[in-house]
Amino acid sequence: MSDYIEQNGFPFQSNEMHDLCVCGGSPATALAAKRSTAAYAEMLKRNPNFQTWRDDAHAIKKYGVENLDKLLVEFEKNLIAKGIEVLWAEDAREANRLILEIAKKHGVKKVVKSKSLVSEEIQLDPAFEKNGITPIETDLGEFILQLAHQRPTHTVVPALHLTAEEIGRLFEKELKEPYTAVHGELTAMARKHLREHFLTADMGVSGVNFGIADTGSFVVIENEGNAGLSTSTPPVHVAIMGIEKVIPSIDYLPQFLHVLPRSATDQKLTTYTHLFNGPTEGRKMYVVLIDNGRTNVLADPATFSTLYCVRCGACMNACPVYHRVGGWAYGWIYPGPIGEILNPHLVGMEKAGKLPFASSLCEKCAQVCPVKVAIPEQLVHLRNQSTQTRSPMQSWYQAILWKTWNFACTSGFRYAWFMYAVRWGAWGAKFLPRPFHILELGAWTQGRTIPRPAKRSFRQWWRARQKQK
Repeated sequence: MSDYIEQNGFPFQSNEMHDLCVCGGSPATALAAKRSTAAYAEMLKRNPNFQTWRDDAHAIKKYGVENLDKLLVEFEKNLIAKGIEVLWAEDAREANRLILEIAKKHGVKKVVKSKSLVSEEIQLDPAFEKNGITPIETDLGEFILQLAHQRPTHTVVPALHLTAEEIGRLFEKELKEPYTAVHGELTAMARKHLREHFLTADMGVSGVNFGIADTGSFVVIENEGNAGLSTSTPPVHVAIMGIEKVIPSIDYLPQFLHVLPRSATDQKLTTYTHLFNGPTEGRKMYVVLIDNGRTNVLADPATFSTLYCVRCGACMNACPVYHRVGGWAYGWIYPGPIGEILNPHLVGMEKAGKLPFASSLCEKCAQVCPVKVAIPEQLVHLRNQSTQTRSPMQSWYQAILWKTWNFACTSGFRYAWFMYAVRWGAWGAKFLPRPFHILELGAWTQGRTIPRPAKRSFRQWWRARQKQK
């Protein structure tokens, strides 16, 4: 596992990043972006059929979403026929209630969890803890973040923002292990501590990558082996799945196994591909199907392609805005371009209506998406919707900001002085008391330092260039 981690950019050695100065974002994020961009380009050269695979995956997801009602009924029927209990949750609160009822029924005190974005979305860990149940994250990145009491910054590599040195200090403090920054040694430490949890847990929780309607099966893909242990060792397995994850047939699974690993980590195939076909004798298996705003996406013809997403993280790896601001700036579990179009549906336009504006509309996200989600078009559509749901508070201070910007930009002289003020403000910000998280600045200043201004402005560079001609 340590070889996989090192090759795919996590954890990072901080000495690799000292020369990287990224405006606002983590240097680790920048280095990962640089690596993933190069890896994606090489992957396309090695796989001349990749664009055809993308077309096929897009067509399958389009059919699946357009026929979601029928496929979910078929999926439920075939799951039940295999002895799997199926539960439906309209929102996060109901999902947590149903999962807690399962835990209470089986006397659960400890839960091991494999990586699940839906569990992050519904805030399952806090629900467990509030009810006296200990959740243990077993994905290495999630395990690190649980120790650090932090949220993920990336859908595939949750602890992308941390260096190996920082993780070593964390293990030293929380696990009482001797300090090291060596990848293999860090992995071995995590494995040692997690092994006992696998053996003593009362219930395992997993996400679902694909639900297969015609067989009543579901698929979990992973690289570390923790998902296999989390789902096979405890006597109870609860799989939580967003309703959009269903596909029509097992025959179509290879199309997604072609594109998802290559888009996420430049792998031909993830290390483990688990197909679950029902509980073994003496064990219980549950599938919780969760809406939590997904039918809101489905109801709008302009946005329902958001539900095609397979959570590969490729759009984040390609996005210049994500590289600069990091995952926490988006405010919810789904960062990057996919978060900009998904979060407003999940938490409401009133809370997340600003996210569609966090884009340059360069369309890099659409170019790399393995299922061809029309992200730029949806961003424009959601921007229009967002302007209709402004709160009074947003209206007055944003009006002032835009009027100030307009005043500065309509005169070359005023613009020059405005940019001087910005440069001096960024320099002086390091002397301000902490925390300094005012209004909109909160999402940008949490967890990061104020970026250092360039040594000279673009205008200065341009003038010098013109003189050299």
